[in-house]
Amino acid sequence: MENSTTPAKHALSYGVTFGVVLVLEFMLMYALNIDTNENAWAGIVMNLLNYVVLPFVLIYTAANKFKKEISEGFLSLSQTLKIGVSITVLAALIYGVFYIIFDLIFPEFKEELFEKIQEIAVKQNPSTTAEQLKMSMKFVKIFMNPYVAVPFTIVMYAVIGLIHSLIVGVILKKDKPVFE
Repeated sequence: MENSTTPAKHALSYGVTFGVVLVLEFMLMYALNIDTNENAWAGIVMNLLNYVVLPFVLIYTAANKFKKEISEGFLSLSQTLKIGVSITVLAALIYGVFYIIFDLIFPEFKEELFEKIQEIAVKQNPSTTAEQLKMSMKFVKIFMNPYVAVPFTIVMYAVIGLIHSLIVGVILKKDKPVFE
């Protein structure tokens, strides 16, 4: 009997785990009032975790488990890509839904963040004219809108998943022999 677990189905629990970690991380940073713009180390750690460490570890773990437990020791690059992109897109979807709900519950969050970003922009470049500042803040406001930020986040994490999956796929790839 052939196993019906697809790479994407196998990735489901890893994607949910990653999504929950992203949500908990956001909530923790908000609850502790940690500003990654003021605390550079927090920003560096968050970015490394969210874009490098967690995606790579989860994709590697999921692909390796799929290879050993489901695919009889074989793993193709396309299977790894399905696993990795599924994990990161699912995580981004979970985070996106949370962000939309968070925005509905705490609408003042965006305004506070916008003011902080504006202060930082003026502090970093005091020679900016009022018109330049207004134009740049217009773009910031557009990308702070959850209905713009969420699709952008999903696409960004899909690309991150693709890159990590290619790396993991090259490491773990083992094709089935053509003739047995």
